[in-house]
Amino acid sequence: MSNLPNIITILRIVLVLPTAWMLWESRFLEAFVLMVVAGVSDALDGFLARRFGWMSKLGASLDPLADKFLVAAIFIVFTYQGHIPVWLALIVLFRDFMIVIGAGVFKLLYEEVEISPTLLSKANTAMQFVTLCLLMGSFLPLGLVADIAAGATVPCFYILAVLGVSSGLDYMVIWGSKAHRAGQKRKLYKHGRGAFRRLD
Repeated sequence: MSNLPNIITILRIVLVLPTAWMLWESRFLEAFVLMVVAGVSDALDGFLARRFGWMSKLGASLDPLADKFLVAAIFIVFTYQGHIPVWLALIVLFRDFMIVIGAGVFKLLYEEVEISPTLLSKANTAMQFVTLCLLMGSFLPLGLVADIAAGATVPCFYILAVLGVSSGLDYMVIWGSKAHRAGQKRKLYKHGRGAFRRLD
């Protein structure tokens, strides 16, 4: 049972391809349902991990990747179809790419890094979900609701762009500070070893 959150996360990753395919085929209702299922499963695996202590390094790594894969797939399809401006897709995708690569480089050069979402990052993720839901909702046969969703989409594009750039810069500052501290510790450690060898 302790692996249940990881299994749910893996299933969420599996949902990425059918969700993207439904969008590609303009089957927006099915894609919307799959995206909601992914969102609910994200909340569920997090709840189970915290409630029962079923946390693991694998889950901590897979959970944010699952979210980024889904968002990236949807943004790529919608951008190709002309529903999302290219500049916004570049901001969203580059930010997520920077975070994944940054974590890998930090681990390679210094140590394992725990990615703790900042307040800006959480706001950015929430706005991504809201924007994509509104965009999908604008294509559903919902009458006035669809019209309202369509009208709210463009303002959300600009809010998401601001949050994406701000949270990306926020991560750069945080990781830059961590890299500086890790570098200082490494220098002190090497200096200490050198002094010990001279005394020896």
